[in-house]
Amino acid sequence: MTMSGPRRSVARAAGSDEAAPDGARPAGEGEAAPADPRGAPLTTPAGLQARATLRRRRALVLGLNLAACAGLAAAAARALGADGWDGLDVALLACFLTTLPWTVLGFWNAVIGFRLLRAGPAGLAAAAPFAAAGDGPEAPRLTTAVVMTLRNEDPGRALARLATVRESLERTGHGAWFSYHVLSDTDDPAIAAAEDGAVAAWRAALPAAARGHVTYRRRAGNDGYKAGNLQEFCARSGHDLMLPLDADSLVTGACALRLVRIMQAHPRLGILQSLAVGAPAASAFARLFQFGMRHGMRPYTLAAAWWGGDCGPFWGHNALVRIAPYAQHCRLPDLPGGPILSHDQVEAVLMRRAGYEVRVLPVEGGSYEDNPPTLLDHLRRDLRWCRGNLQYLRLPRLPGLLPMSRFQLAWAVLMFLNAPALTLGLALLPLRAATAGGEGAPGAAGLYGLWLLLSLAPKLAGYADVLASRAARAANGGAARFLAGIAAETAFSFLLLGVSAVRLTAFLAVLAAGRGEVWTAQGRDARGVAAGEAWRALRGVVLFGALLCGALALASPALLAATLPLTLGALLAVPFAVLTALPGLGRAMARARLCATPEEIAPPWEIARVAAGPAGAG
Repeated sequence: MTMSGPRRSVARAAGSDEAAPDGARPAGEGEAAPADPRGAPLTTPAGLQARATLRRRRALVLGLNLAACAGLAAAAARALGADGWDGLDVALLACFLTTLPWTVLGFWNAVIGFRLLRAGPAGLAAAAPFAAAGDGPEAPRLTTAVVMTLRNEDPGRALARLATVRESLERTGHGAWFSYHVLSDTDDPAIAAAEDGAVAAWRAALPAAARGHVTYRRRAGNDGYKAGNLQEFCARSGHDLMLPLDADSLVTGACALRLVRIMQAHPRLGILQSLAVGAPAASAFARLFQFGMRHGMRPYTLAAAWWGGDCGPFWGHNALVRIAPYAQHCRLPDLPGGPILSHDQVEAVLMRRAGYEVRVLPVEGGSYEDNPPTLLDHLRRDLRWCRGNLQYLRLPRLPGLLPMSRFQLAWAVLMFLNAPALTLGLALLPLRAATAGGEGAPGAAGLYGLWLLLSLAPKLAGYADVLASRAARAANGGAARFLAGIAAETAFSFLLLGVSAVRLTAFLAVLAAGRGEVWTAQGRDARGVAAGEAWRALRGVVLFGALLCGALALASPALLAATLPLTLGALLAVPFAVLTALPGLGRAMARARLCATPEEIAPPWEIARVAAGPAGAG
């Protein structure tokens, strides 16, 4: 969103408004920055990765995906048209084709990512040639603002993480190059007062020389949401780099230094995204969710870095951002319906349009976030992301974007179009089976089963990578526990997909009617979910599941059996939400080390400090 200028704010920073910490320089000073950002081939990752190489890789991935989509589309057409074509067949084929691009690309990313993972350092070098710059002993020479944005969050919980980041950086011996900024958009007076008091107490506990490196600013308004808050900060910042954090983020000092070294070595890097993984979780839902997410993201992100190259992702947090080009080129465009909510991917393509590269470091280590603790919290987050991503449909004419950047925006939208396509396809299956007299149903069911298998491919690749390494198996609790985690998470993922697809479809219908939910603070702490709360939130999903299962049972029991992984999720949505939120189940899984992360089995200092609670962060 175009900003007319900084809004009024309330600041507390060593007696001044956003005073720059000692040693801060104007953004960009100390960098060998050519006038033309595209003209530094030897100091950018693209210089190490020839354009011709990226073009060949992208052509290969495109060809593989088109061939697979064509083959699956032909198989679907044969199955659906076995007894002739009608309107139902056409609609089912359209639904299937809509789900194919996302699913097929996930499969090929899994295949490519697995090969790169098994290649070890050579695979990482092929996908991220810039990563080696982070391994040296070079000291920082760029100042970094560690920035945490808050809006009606628990300040003690959030500041415990920020304080841990600061202490971890101090332990590296390079803490003087970093400062810490709490940027609040809180509109609840009680929470705002708690924020102010918590930051003041934190600063008072620090050595006198360090207090000026911690600032707090609260805006009177919420103009531009998080993106507007960051832009206002960058407009007055005297730092070179920014490390934005969410309220649940945690980045270790070693990880932050690695990112800084890479940014120093490659001045044309505008955004460097770390691979954030889920921190150890207390709730059963979060443990199961992040177990699959972590192992799927590892091969998927590595493959995407291999062919995506300089048009990488930005997830809005746990990334290093070069402030000068961000402030100059990444202001969000105005939209008729209001500010852009999912700002991060738009900022990434705007940074790339300006000639700066956006890269992801596809390596686990030192970058963490919390995942939603319950099904209801997960669905609320998904609905917020869906609403924000669909705004990208209004950006097709944004001038000057690279073709790959336009693909990224389209891909972010397509992710959420899968849900209505899948839900509508399921709803049409009983009609198709009834009108066809059951003919063709087994073929359609087999194709559907193949689709489910393809959708699991990234996770299966990550699981296989761990199982292939003795050290990785040990880090994840041993082969037996890991296999038990795979079984539990696979069942969980089917149930979750069934619930999420129906709920997202209903939400999209609400959006189409011109209504939407308020962008509220995310639930972050483990809690129980009462049956009544789950029923009120999910009764529509359950009704859909009951009607669909009943119709399939009457029309084609074979088809019901084939689609049970998804239909069962909708039917059992309420007990699923209640069971996965049970505190006792989460504790039992933790004791058994089921779906444990390596950081839970051998906790780094930073994870142990955060686990001790706000008082433990000092």
